[in-house]
Amino acid sequence: MVTKVRKQLRIAGLASIAALWVGPLLAAPTTVENTTRTPAEWRTQKLEFTYMGFTAFYTCEGLESKVRYILLTFGARKDAKVHAVGCDRANNYPNKTAWVETEFSSLAPATDASKADAVPAEWGKVQLAASRPHDMGMGECELIDQMRPLLEKGFAMRNADYHAFCVPKQISVGDYSVNAEILRPASN
Repeated sequence: MVTKVRKQLRIAGLASIAALWVGPLLAAPTTVENTTRTPAEWRTQKLEFTYMGFTAFYTCEGLESKVRYILLTFGARKDAKVHAVGCDRANNYPNKTAWVETEFSSLAPATDASKADAVPAEWGKVQLAASRPHDMGMGECELIDQMRPLLEKGFAMRNADYHAFCVPKQISVGDYSVNAEILRPASN
């Protein structure tokens, strides 16, 4: 009986030691984000770009919707407006080219933190790639590539890694990705 108890204690002891060594390896990965609050202010801007597609074609409404989705993903306020010009609205055909006009507000570091309209903000990660977020498709490399100046000018970003390697009339899984930290309203 004593031998059986010792054996059970030895197994329990070994299991405890294994849990100490293996437990951290099996734990879910954690990400530590900078939760330091930063005073910010909403900055309204009107920016434009020309979309020229060789691989992906959009209807006017489809292009407007996708650009608005990307702006919101980057932290634009919900009242963002996007208008595509020079595309066929009457027949709703996909177009190779369009002039895209945007008007949106995004957060920028406050010039004066004591202003009444200063907003508490924090840096948060954003990623754009095929299926990240879920509404991004594999054929959207040209759009992401052509929106780069608008995104860089329109949003406060840091640690940005912008990759777009678009081959006309070809779609590949890893042809575009954008990873950055952007300024967003602080969570309560």
